[in-house]
Amino acid sequence: MHPLRQTRVGMVRMFLNGGELDEITAFRRELHRQPELSGEEVGTARMVTEALRASQPDTVVTGLGGQGVAAIYQGASDGPTVMVRAELDALPIHEISTLPHRSEIDGKGHLCGHDGHTATLMALARALSHKRPRRGRAILLFQPAEENGAGAAAVLADPKFETLRPDFVFSLHNFPGLPLGHAALTEGPVNCASRGMRIVLSGKTAHASCPEDGIAPTFAMAHLLGELTGLGVGGPLNAEFTLVTVTHARLGEPAFGISPGHAEIWATLRTLTDERMGDLVQSAEGLVRQHAVAAGLTASISYEDIFHQCSNAPAAVSALRQALGEEGISHDEGPTTLPMKASEDFGLFGRVAPSAMFFLGAGENHPRLHNPDYDFPDALIEVGGRAFLRTIRNLLG
Repeated sequence: MHPLRQTRVGMVRMFLNGGELDEITAFRRELHRQPELSGEEVGTARMVTEALRASQPDTVVTGLGGQGVAAIYQGASDGPTVMVRAELDALPIHEISTLPHRSEIDGKGHLCGHDGHTATLMALARALSHKRPRRGRAILLFQPAEENGAGAAAVLADPKFETLRPDFVFSLHNFPGLPLGHAALTEGPVNCASRGMRIVLSGKTAHASCPEDGIAPTFAMAHLLGELTGLGVGGPLNAEFTLVTVTHARLGEPAFGISPGHAEIWATLRTLTDERMGDLVQSAEGLVRQHAVAAGLTASISYEDIFHQCSNAPAAVSALRQALGEEGISHDEGPTTLPMKASEDFGLFGRVAPSAMFFLGAGENHPRLHNPDYDFPDALIEVGGRAFLRTIRNLLG
């Protein structure tokens, strides 16, 4: 039996009624129409805050780490705090879908499924409004700025987070390529660390007829394009894994009469672990300094889109696996599809409490994440919500 069909009837009876599920689906599609980029999620946060009113949370915290929102559902007695996290932001990609709820903003689209993850937590909020935890607290966190790696750090650095500090943190991400509704889950590393390295080489321009009068970064740039890539060529996803991808390069100005005095190289560094990332950064910076000095150039290095490794804690994985089993949601029993090379801004939560993310199949032939024709499968809202609700009930009653 198909994993989604196996669970749908029980879901409607135990989780939400059909009318509520239709409301949440409509909410997801409205989010999809109005995508906002990392750090700009003002309207999205407002929509989330307004939609939460129907679930009557005990407390709503806004402006968390920027535009983040947290909804707290209090149990009748003291106990642990269980946090479930989703993301608010969209991508700077033009959507080509012809769906009625396609993006209404040119050049921006919910093409990673964050609208669906947010809707899943909104469904979970509605379920918690019907029955609060018996003890402790359930907190639903709607995190900003996941796509550029800045959101989790900003949330954790916000003084308001101290009042929310959890004992467990859970999350999900939809996963095209897996059967619809099937979950991938494993202990240990699940997402790579990565960061964007921006290198600026500065010399001195000259007339193109007399390049010897200037200091051109041409040869230093040429060496670095090859040698940076050579630092990380991929391979098995183990503790030694490194990958360096040059994503952009620019030399001088688009003119025939000027010998260049400026160059930029953008590269993405990727490793399975934060420790290995430290080694890769040191090696890459050493190459830049070496070639800059040899060519008489000055060099500056900066980093953007910094993502830490994501690693699932055994206790958190055990809680999710129990919930998936009890809900009849088919799932991997081992690391069949994980870890993955892609990065995710969830890893820092593991420094606060045992955390785990599971990956929920969006369909084997579904458009891939960040593709311009991607759309989140609405059927996953109930599956993901049900898994989280069972996890909360098992931990908090």
